[in-house]
Amino acid sequence: MGAEQQGANATHGRWLVIPRTLCFVLNGDAILLMKRGPHKRVFPNQYNGLGGHIERDEDPLSGARREILEESGLQVRDLRLRSVHNIDAGQDTGIVLYVYTAMSDSREITVESDEGTLEWVPIAQLDQYDLVEDLPFLLPRLLAMPYSAPPYSVHVSYDADDQIQMRFVGSDDD
Repeated sequence: MGAEQQGANATHGRWLVIPRTLCFVLNGDAILLMKRGPHKRVFPNQYNGLGGHIERDEDPLSGARREILEESGLQVRDLRLRSVHNIDAGQDTGIVLYVYTAMSDSREITVESDEGTLEWVPIAQLDQYDLVEDLPFLLPRLLAMPYSAPPYSVHVSYDADDQIQMRFVGSDDD
């Protein structure tokens, strides 16, 4: 089968998505979050995990590892896919978000980024931070997942009042 047989050029009438990663690095009782810069178009001044766009020559796992290294300087272990989000924000294109967790043996951040400021946040105090709107729903679920649990799927959309709607589907919900 050649590249042409993949059908990647059959985009007419199709909903297209931008692939991204979102990574939550854990160390002891803390999680590494980034307070996005006030100048950022997406989620200014809010706390989120690390991540970004998947490059053309990358798979999601390699993209997640690269983003963690670029944004924090951390070498992580146990990088695990936890969920895949299909995000429909009402635009012509959507986002497919691959959400990972990872472990770090160090809390030493060696990189400064114009993306925002990194902070090790105590997990027990997450409710005291201005988190990106889906994290209060997402983080408790991720942090409670058994180590060997398979990834789950999420459809994200917004209602008529622009309120986030999340439909979680696990592998045992089939």
